[in-house]
Amino acid sequence: MMDLVFRDAEVVDGSGGDSYRADVGIEDGRIVSIVKEAAAAGCQRPTARRVLDAEGLVLSPGFIDMHAHSDLALLRDPDHSAKAAQGVTLEVLGQDGLSYAPVDDRTLAEVRRAITGWNGGAPGDTTVDFDWRTVGEYLDRLDAGIAVNAAYLVPQGTVRMYAMGWEDRPATAAELDRMRRLVAEGMEQGAVGMSSGLTYTPGMYAPDSELTELCRVVARYGGYYCPHHRSYGAGALRAYEEMVTLAREAGCALHLAHATMNFDVNEGRAPELLALLDAALDAGADISLDTYPYTPGSTTLLALLPSWAGEGGPDATLDRLRDPAAAERIRHHLEELGSDGCHGVPVDWSTIEIAGVTDPALAGRVGSRVADWPTARRLLVEDRLGTTILQHVGHEENVRTIMRHRVHTGGSDGILHGLKPHPRAYGTFPEYLGRYVRELGVLSLEECVAHLTSRPAARLRLPDRGLVKEGNVADLVLFDPRTIASGATYENPRTLPVGIPHVLIDGRFVMEDGKRTDVLAGRSIRRTL
Repeated sequence: MMDLVFRDAEVVDGSGGDSYRADVGIEDGRIVSIVKEAAAAGCQRPTARRVLDAEGLVLSPGFIDMHAHSDLALLRDPDHSAKAAQGVTLEVLGQDGLSYAPVDDRTLAEVRRAITGWNGGAPGDTTVDFDWRTVGEYLDRLDAGIAVNAAYLVPQGTVRMYAMGWEDRPATAAELDRMRRLVAEGMEQGAVGMSSGLTYTPGMYAPDSELTELCRVVARYGGYYCPHHRSYGAGALRAYEEMVTLAREAGCALHLAHATMNFDVNEGRAPELLALLDAALDAGADISLDTYPYTPGSTTLLALLPSWAGEGGPDATLDRLRDPAAAERIRHHLEELGSDGCHGVPVDWSTIEIAGVTDPALAGRVGSRVADWPTARRLLVEDRLGTTILQHVGHEENVRTIMRHRVHTGGSDGILHGLKPHPRAYGTFPEYLGRYVRELGVLSLEECVAHLTSRPAARLRLPDRGLVKEGNVADLVLFDPRTIASGATYENPRTLPVGIPHVLIDGRFVMEDGKRTDVLAGRSIRRTL
């Protein structure tokens, strides 16, 4: 007898095809039976130890978050309702070129400081035991049991930090060989590709020739390259074209992270980006992309600084901020020239909202706008570079245009750390289905589910996920298409969504009747050829 049957579910199977009514049976973590129109056909209804009436509800594959920053949250917070309650059954970690493996002791200490604003975990934080150093050891930690499944990208900036520190120069032959070995080892241990953060130090110091060599390693293992490229502002189209050219030369699949067109210079220019990508796709390139359905971005206040201010690492950056002459040079780049950290656009402080701080004594600043450079400089020093921000620089027209594209997938880019995080962390997937499907009709329900399930599964080379199909893993979501909605807002960003009663991973309920269970069914999802 089967373990579970969903009876009379409206199946949106992830293929993009029309939905259908069916009884769906699960046994030993797999979908073993799909009986279409069972009630109308008058056939023998499948039975199981538990039968769940799903009439009026949609059964779909679990959602795959192609851009997540849960690298520490999965270990720190077994509940992880931020993602489980959205119907997310798999997250891709190691994003934007900075994460916690591979490392040695020095690199681990430095990267913990560098991305405290994303994940917490600053030196002295004991909420996570950093007992790994390699990619394989980190994935083994995840295999002890986590809320949702997780795949991992080798972070190129961390690799460069490991091999040559924070120096803004080309790598020597020996350093490049070491980086190649580190990427290869990470891929052999199960990583699905490599990420870069090319507006974040030290990864942004790498020239294209260096990135191409590392992408060639990734390609040998069947992985993909996921860059946060060099600009989403001034010169954004050139930056996208640079990544397309680089991936083509390396023979590597390309997945464009949070593929937005931001700032005033790019208002209404999404069709130009899509034309560029369509030309490459039509010429045979292997390209996909992800976006989140919101207009503001989110990063650290530190990230806005010009790249030269980060050379030497966090302590060197703080020294420059404390030095009046160096601080004035930073201001000049930020406010007048447009720093490479701020995408070549002179910063408009009125668009910068403080979302989180590392020092609890500064909590009163959260939710306020940054008034000017003296305010930003003081906060960076007092918070030891750990401040998280929202950056209100996006365009709704661009968001809608890009999400319609044939290679689009969903990625929250969700930063869970901070008192007032971006609502995308808690709301991306129900926002797609509630606002952009039901309310606005930008996508059909079947199209949107495909964007969030089978398309990312194909990019990750997961043949038994992403579709409601007999034999596939039972990573499933049951939701009400009439009520599904994001509860998260800018004022209350940690509110959980509504309209998603059940979420299963490996056939086990991680959400049941709208509540988080104590099940830790998630594991690492490692690269397969």
